[in-house]
Amino acid sequence: MSDFHALTIQSIVKVASKAVAISFDIPASLSDKYNFVPGQYITLKMQIDGKEVRRAYSICSAPDNEPFTVAVKEVPNGTFSAYANHQLQVGARLDVAEPEGRFKLVAEEGKSYLAFAAGSGITPILSMIKAVLSSTQTSRFVLVYGNKTPDDTMFLETLQKIQANYPERFFIQWIFSQKQTKDSLFGRIEASIVNLIVKNKYKETDFAGYYLCGPEAMIDEVRNTLIAQQITQDKIHFELFTSAASTPDSAPSKGMTQLTILLDDDTFNIEIPQNKSVLESVLEAGIDAPFSCQGGVCSTCIARIKEGNAVMVKNTILTDGEIAEGLTLTCQARPTSDTLSIDYDDV
Repeated sequence: MSDFHALTIQSIVKVASKAVAISFDIPASLSDKYNFVPGQYITLKMQIDGKEVRRAYSICSAPDNEPFTVAVKEVPNGTFSAYANHQLQVGARLDVAEPEGRFKLVAEEGKSYLAFAAGSGITPILSMIKAVLSSTQTSRFVLVYGNKTPDDTMFLETLQKIQANYPERFFIQWIFSQKQTKDSLFGRIEASIVNLIVKNKYKETDFAGYYLCGPEAMIDEVRNTLIAQQITQDKIHFELFTSAASTPDSAPSKGMTQLTILLDDDTFNIEIPQNKSVLESVLEAGIDAPFSCQGGVCSTCIARIKEGNAVMVKNTILTDGEIAEGLTLTCQARPTSDTLSIDYDDV
């Protein structure tokens, strides 16, 4: 389980009309703890209006020779995103968890990679792009990037500079849904765009990996289209930045479950209702379990079921094999047995 450390904000830079990049000063004593693989994320924790707020943000910097940076796009009614874009100051200290996450790219020499990103989904992809180009001599990266307009596009100038520095190795297909511009396509990332890239523009390229990041609807369509083109699922990697709302398949039970929790080598025993998520009940009991998004989008709250059963309302992260091994997203898991034992340490 990742620990939080208080880090000082080194810089805050505007990277789009409603987005900022926040860089942190990492003390030498903590440098090893903030090593990361491109694609991973951190969780930020702070008090806003007297309430604890936690949010997960992907790291957008390269692992070497760059300040440790995340980007925050302001969203409607967003608590932390609005605060970060309008009130957060250089020199402030935030509690920052150590990097985690399963969405990763480890660059290999001579390989080609293809990414589809929409909106703020560019943040982990940007880290991947930088790492592939800087750590190899011959690897190539193709980015398909969708936004409403150029003004809304996070890291527009940064990507243009990277493209100018690596004209033979980095290629961008811009897509805008509300403005037509030169060298861009009009519309959204959908099946026709995927087919244009895979079957036409880069039909001779054997991509080692396909990386998808953005809203769930986009990821589903891109993934299904790639699979229809005989791309094997082990090559397709994705991370949700927004998830569609979901409801359980059946009415929740009104029973109770005796829950045993192993966390940081301590054991807790509580009784919880079966119509609430395990995480919700654990937090209500005052137990400091790991969490971030609470929407089944990140993987911070994963635990292993040691005894009993629980059913996830939603799962887009864990594989069938991982579920069979007992892993569960506690923010989505509802107990279905009289007793349940979960282990946060064994993941």
